Amino acid sequence: MKKKLKSWQGWLLFVGSMIIVFVLGLCVSALMERRAEVASIFNNRKNVIKGIEARNERYNDDFPREYQTWTETAKTDFESEFNGNIAVDVLEKRPEMVVLWAGYAFSKDYSTPRGHMHAIEDITASLRTGAPMNPTEGPQPSTCWTCKSPDVPRMMEALGVDSFYHNKWAAFGAEIVNPIGCSDCHDSETMNLHISRPALIEAFQRQGKDITKATPQEMRSLVCAQCHVEYYFKGDGKYLTFPWDKGFTVEDMEAYYDEAGFYDYIHKLSRTPILKAQHPDYEIAQMGIHGQRGVSCSDCHMPYKSEGGVKFSDHHIQSPLAMIDRTCQACHRESEETLRNNVYERQRKANEIRNRLEQELVKAHIEAKYAWDAGATEDQMKDVLALIRQAQWRWDFGVASHGGSFHAPQEIQRILSHGLDRAMQARLAVSKVLVKNGFTGEVPMPDISTKVKAQQYIGLDMDAEKAAKEKFLNTTVPAWLQKAKAAGRLSQK
Repeated sequence: MKKKLKSWQGWLLFVGSMIIVFVLGLCVSALMERRAEVASIFNNRKNVIKGIEARNERYNDDFPREYQTWTETAKTDFESEFNGNIAVDVLEKRPEMVVLWAGYAFSKDYSTPRGHMHAIEDITASLRTGAPMNPTEGPQPSTCWTCKSPDVPRMMEALGVDSFYHNKWAAFGAEIVNPIGCSDCHDSETMNLHISRPALIEAFQRQGKDITKATPQEMRSLVCAQCHVEYYFKGDGKYLTFPWDKGFTVEDMEAYYDEAGFYDYIHKLSRTPILKAQHPDYEIAQMGIHGQRGVSCSDCHMPYKSEGGVKFSDHHIQSPLAMIDRTCQACHRESEETLRNNVYERQRKANEIRNRLEQELVKAHIEAKYAWDAGATEDQMKDVLALIRQAQWRWDFGVASHGGSFHAPQEIQRILSHGLDRAMQARLAVSKVLVKNGFTGEVPMPDISTKVKAQQYIGLDMDAEKAAKEKFLNTTVPAWLQKAKAAGRLSQK
């Protein structure tokens, strides 16, 4: 009996080995076919491209599937419970944010982001970029263009990185005309993923890391990390810099900024030196379970598609909730409804804390203004301003990362709750300052129930802002486009 069992084991081992060999053979065959397909594409490319090619349509003939899906980033037809690709006026929905950004351009205009194909038109139309009528006018530096177009690395190569940053935004209106596309993430000649923006490379170097050693899977996130990160404009040259030297957490970056004595603006009401968070999506994603397990940005935002037996990455970069069957369900076996509700549950809980934090922080700013008006001294207000700065940094860090409440829900709730704690501490501290200056009652709160009322309260002349912008869009922008087309920098299609 024992001998017979051994013979069955041997037979099973043989069959198993043959199955493994067969499967490995299929994998090797598929890999060889894919390599042959890729080689065929590159050996027969219709457009041989050298250097940086910013005109995205140049890639269409050789990579039609990727190009076609990329064009779909122009769509604005998806909306989830909290986000989507539709431009929503956030200030209209949350007028408290107007007060939180008093003294900064975001108080004039802030909408939820749309797809990559809208990058140029959206930054051009935004009230935040002003209405410059010549290359040396306007409130923003040219650094604001950095993540909007493959024309940016082209101009950096032509001018030098420092020279590119050290200009006004309007200086390159006729040069930076193609929306985020192929050359931002791919080497034009080999189509390998590459880093086209120096700030990410420099941030790695300051941490003692060599970004050229990144794995292919890591690169599927790092190309996104060129832009979807926290950053600031350093020094008079407005040099784009990532504040990662001390680490990725909200506290690490705060310590970096505090050591440098940096602030983005002085709040118009409370006089607080404010840090304006950008969009620390990459950093927060690394703190969540997906990032910790090696899931890349592309796995969820650019899932694979199959067409005619060809497998390729879907370049219609959008919310994974718009295509759960190809994103979440690639790993999770629950129903679409269950997975969607799992996401919404995390977002709703973070949103509860966000709402409370915004309300308390607005009151802190207004009460601080009241204290200044009552005769408070700088020494009396020192602790108040420090707490407001900390509270607003945590609020903005958690809110600016649009996917943060999913990427790392525990971390986002921790950050927002710490912000709420500091906002409450700031209100308590300012109440003591008010008492010292002879005021013991309730500070009267203005009516900021709408965007219009909030903007009027902080002293914005929105009619003048809109009129100037309309003139800019009708005169300066057409001249930019005409010049770009004449120079062959913009598609004629």
